[in-house]
Amino acid sequence: MTGSSFEGELPLEALVGRSMGAELSPELAELLPALAEDLREIDVRLQEVLGATYPQLTEAARYACQGGGKRVRPLLMAAAHRALGAESTRSIHSLAAAFQLIHTATLVHDDVIDHAELRRGQPSVPRAFGLPTAIVTGDYLFVRAFELAAEYPRSIILRCGEACADLAEGEVLESYARFDLTTGRAHYFRVVERKTAAIVSAALASVAEIEGCAAPLVDAYAEYGRALGVAFQLRDDLLDLYGDPDLLGKPLFSDLREGNPTLVALEAHAHLPPAEKSEFERLFAIRRKQSGDLLRLKALTEEAGAPARVSDEAHRWSERAVQALAPIPSGPYRSLLEHLARAAVARQF
Repeated sequence: MTGSSFEGELPLEALVGRSMGAELSPELAELLPALAEDLREIDVRLQEVLGATYPQLTEAARYACQGGGKRVRPLLMAAAHRALGAESTRSIHSLAAAFQLIHTATLVHDDVIDHAELRRGQPSVPRAFGLPTAIVTGDYLFVRAFELAAEYPRSIILRCGEACADLAEGEVLESYARFDLTTGRAHYFRVVERKTAAIVSAALASVAEIEGCAAPLVDAYAEYGRALGVAFQLRDDLLDLYGDPDLLGKPLFSDLREGNPTLVALEAHAHLPPAEKSEFERLFAIRRKQSGDLLRLKALTEEAGAPARVSDEAHRWSERAVQALAPIPSGPYRSLLEHLARAAVARQF
């Protein structure tokens, strides 16, 4: 691996451009080189802490971070920092690397829990290195993340810790709700706010605190991150049904297969006529679903109009994120954050 990009991935400029989404204005496109350089430097900082005493653990840790995914969190942190007037993002490089490692650690543990075979189109860490090494690798990435976070004030470290606690709580809440369609919307959003939104909210609030911002700006970034995280997850739920497996790097229907009561499933269950509702319940409860079961469940969600309602919900959360940015100084980077919120619910990967 090099400082500029990880082996086998898009150049950072292309990755940033793809993350920014379609219909990028010339003004926002001009920000791409600076943000790509920010991500390059954050990658360098991240790689500096991945080495372990035992080569197998170093290899597994580097493999888990290989490609870095979409790097949504460090991209948002860099843009948020620059939106506050920072000419350089150097002061947040370690923190952005820490939050990226926390995110990667959760993906490794998710793949352990879900018995996932693929991650970003490649064998998952459990598949490539075995279950015991995968569990330890996730733990190791968490430890290295907090080593990076230790460079910052105690309040930042505590915020990171609270976000990790939220992640653990969200995982437990999700696990206990599997194959249960009676949990309802409130439970779904409790899971999403902990598993997805909390880490984004904590990352962006920390950027504002590092910059010495007053409480209203810290709170604005926290709310932006929370709303964006929810919108992002709602879009993920839809892509699990309608996405391109090659772009997603994983097979479709994983939520239905694993019995995760996403908002799509809950909305379908709530709005189907009695006979179809019973059929949906029966198919959803099957532990080892066949392809025909999955396709029928998808058809029933469409019959209930669930995808359209979930899409509308995602757009409402996206606009809530945009509105949260009102206290942030106007300028191209705030415009970019607004654009990213809207692009999150139109993305295809």
